[in-house]
Parts: sequence; structure tokens; C-alpha cells
Amino acid sequence: MSNQNIAAVSAFVKGAPPGELSDVIAGTTLKDYIANTLLIQNRLLDIKALTIEEPQLLQSAQPAFEKYNEEQLTAAKLTGNSQSVLISPYNSLGNGRYYDVESKSSFAFDHTTQKASAVESHNLDSQHILLVTSLMKSLSSHGKEHYPASTYSVFPTSSDSKLALVLVANKYSPSNFWNGRWRSIYIYDPSSSTLTGTIHVDVHYYEDGNVRLSTTKPVNISSVGSEARDIIRQIATAEKKYQEELNRGFNSLSEGAFKGLRRQLPVTRQKVEWEKISSYRIGQEFPGGRAR
Repeated sequence: MSNQNIAAVSAFVKGAPPGELSDVIAGTTLKDYIANTLLIQNRLLDIKALTIEEPQLLQSAQPAFEKYNEEQLTAAKLTGNSQSVLISPYNSLGNGRYYDVESKSSFAFDHTTQKASAVESHNLDSQHILLVTSLMKSLSSHGKEHYPASTYSVFPTSSDSKLALVLVANKYSPSNFWNGRWRSIYIYDPSSSTLTGTIHVDVHYYEDGNVRLSTTKPVNISSVGSEARDIIRQIATAEKKYQEELNRGFNSLSEGAFKGLRRQLPVTRQKVEWEKISSYRIGQEFPGGRAR
């Protein structure tokens, strides 16, 4: 098996836009990956083409799939549970199993198909269990108020000294050629009442081309208090502020950089009368032109 092919598959997985990992595996969205794509016999090499001759490639690239799903906070459904559960490094039990606080269960997760299975009972063991419960309640209200649909949870870190608050909001509209994902990851330290984290926004628009926005905003708050409602209030303020920054940035691009990409008027500084364009003789009757 070629290490180069494994690296190529891993690169495809790493660059998969929101909600499009299965399309990348099937080889249906290649345009985003030209920079990382190998050329064989003058055609783009995608994951599907690679795995035809080396079907074991997907298994060999499992670390890339696992990293992608954990970093992207992939949401999955458990059998008999209407709520989605999260895949993240904070709720990993090892060996492909994860746990969910709200449903008090653990489950196996297939990183290639993004399907959960083998659900078992799992009770959280943490010194911060009461705070986790309060934060889950407040985070639920925050998600419902500010996002059309979101999946969230609170997990103790590996040392049980801090808490990880994670939220992902996905909105997919393939019929309109765009998909988007908002991710918030915060680490709360109860001993110092500090909150640090990052907000990630990733939007892909692919009608007749490819435009992708991928941006990250660090969050650092020195004192957020110890009550769940106060912590979530600070998070809501930080996220609202970043949303407003993005809106201002879009307006600036629309009025500035994007307009600079095209000429507002022809070199003649006069508007073209398009209904007469077929009758113009270049250099003579074109508006602003000079007759010879």
C-alpha cells in the first residue's frame, strides 16, 4: 500500500467541507481539493478512485477520519434517542467509543460512515457533576435561542479539573449549493473562574464554482463567575460580538474588495447600451469611441 495514497486520502478528509465528508469519499466534490490532489493520467485522483485498487485505504486512513470527526464535533443519532450526540476528544473513551452526558450512555462510532451503534449505559463520574448538570440546562436554552438547530454538551477534561463546553450548529442546503457549520469550544476552570476557547465558522458555497469561508476567533474571559447562567451569558455575549464582526466584515467586502474586482464602467466612462450592442461598430459608434 502506498504511503502517498494514504496521505492523499487523509488530505481529502481533512479538507472536507461541512456536511460533505460522504461526498468527498464518493468522489463527487473534487474542486475544493485541487491544491492537495495528485494527478494520474491527466485526471484528478479522488478517494473513490484510490480505493478501487486499494480498498483497504479507508481503513488505513482511520486516524484522519477520527481526527476530522472529533475536531468538527460531528453529531450522530443513537437508536431510540431523538437528541443528537457529539463526537469530540473530550468525551472519548478510547477504542472508538464515546459517551453522552444527557442520555447517560456510551456508544461505538464508525468514523467512516459516521454512524453510532452498540449503545450501553454510562454514568458520568466527576466532582463537578452538579455544575455539569446546570451548565447543560443553560447551554440548552442558549442553543435554542440563538441557533436554528444545535448539538451541545459539557464534559469534564481528562484530569477532571476543568470542564469543556462544546456546541455545534449545522445548516445544510445542498439544493441551494451551500453548507455551513458553527463550532464553539470553551474550557472553563472552576478554580479561577476563567473561560478560554475558540469559535469556528466554516461555510462552503459551490454553485458554478467554489467559495469557502473558514475563520477562527479566540475567546479569553478572565472572570465569568461560578454560576452556570453567568458562564453561559458571557458565552452568548462573545458569540454575538463575533457574529456582528463577521457581518461588518461581509459588508466591508461587498462595498470594498468585491467591487474592486470589477470595473464599474467601461474605459470610456459611459454605460453600454446593451440593447444596441449588436449594431455597434467598434471604435466608431461605440459610446465614447472616436470616428476615423
